Amino acid sequence: MFRKTARNFNPVMATAGKVTIVEVEEIVPAGTFDPDQIHTPGIYVDRIIQGAHYEKRIERVTTRPRPAKETV
Repeated sequence: MFRKTARNFNPVMATAGKVTIVEVEEIVPAGTFDPDQIHTPGIYVDRIIQGAHYEKRIERVTTRPRPAKETV
């Protein structure tokens, strides 16, 4: 399954490539997901690699103070 904009080209490229290697966050048992949720069928996948622990973090937090309200 792909998230957000990754669904634009990734499923098409996976079906067009000679070899498709998938890096996954977690390997789950067959039947865990509804078949309609799967974006690239297993027939197109040649290799599966489970990636290291994924830490989902913001690379750089950018915030600015709110401007002071003017009182009239």
